Amino acid sequence: MLLAGDIGGTKTDLGIFSNEAGPHAPLVRAEVHSADYPSLQALAGEFLTKAPMPVDRACFAVAGPVIAGLARTTNLPWAMDEDSLAKELNLRSVHLMNDLEAIAEAIPILRESDVRALNAGRPVPKGAIGVIAPGTGLGESFLTWDGSRYVAHSSEGGHADFAPTEERQIDLLRRMLKLFDHVSVEHVCSGIGIPHIYEYLRDVERVPETPEVAQLIASAKDPSAVIITSAVAPHSTSKLCAATIDMFVSILASEAANLALKVFATGGVYLAGGIPLHALRALQAPRFMESFKRKGRFSELMESIPIHVVITRAALIGAAAYGLERFKDEPT
Repeated sequence: MLLAGDIGGTKTDLGIFSNEAGPHAPLVRAEVHSADYPSLQALAGEFLTKAPMPVDRACFAVAGPVIAGLARTTNLPWAMDEDSLAKELNLRSVHLMNDLEAIAEAIPILRESDVRALNAGRPVPKGAIGVIAPGTGLGESFLTWDGSRYVAHSSEGGHADFAPTEERQIDLLRRMLKLFDHVSVEHVCSGIGIPHIYEYLRDVERVPETPEVAQLIASAKDPSAVIITSAVAPHSTSKLCAATIDMFVSILASEAANLALKVFATGGVYLAGGIPLHALRALQAPRFMESFKRKGRFSELMESIPIHVVITRAALIGAAAYGLERFKDEPT
């Protein structure tokens, strides 16, 4: 049996998988708040003590770079290594992988019900695929065809420089440069970044703040969730939340298009992570595609690229798929 996990800065999703049931059908599953635990060992160890079946291997998708079996989560104070995890959890093998690599692993095996199309486009068979996932932070990855199958590649593209595309965003960058030595895309295009946009619009552009929303944000563990919910609510009265998500959508679209150009993602672009799921209504408005296509001479190419929103926890599926494939030939 395989323990697979999606270790996020906010939530951790765990499941136990078998080769017979496959990566879409965990035999047991649980979701917990990551910050409630001091380490992955503590979190996974507690889960395993409640598991109704023995587990001998694990594959974890973690929100941060993985180098030589070592990882440190970007938005969570955890350090991990495969050997220590295997020893402390009493498992034969443990594999750590970047969470965006895990999402990319899931893309080729997603079901029709796992996605929502933003742009049908004209997909090129075996063309590269881009993946961008704003959650607590911003992750990016991509897939390339190796002649027989898609191969997933991780990246830390979310920490590349924020490149504003309009005057309003330039003013946002000016404000952010007063707060940070380096302003990454993640600073304005993630759960971390949405409050920065909100505060800029409130404090610099003087967009009026709704007192009820301000109170909810002040008491919320996740201010971004309040801002998104207030922005997309059918009868929302918060102009500030609406303006915040409008700017966020434009920034996300521009960065998704940048990724598509860099990897030549003629096979499509997939938006994953918690924010696109909750902001789906905003992404379906014209603003996203207008910003995505705004690439000058390449606007026609951009319009041909299929764009999908992943509405399932793809990192867990990808970690399970990778782990089941990786460990199936190992001796038991």
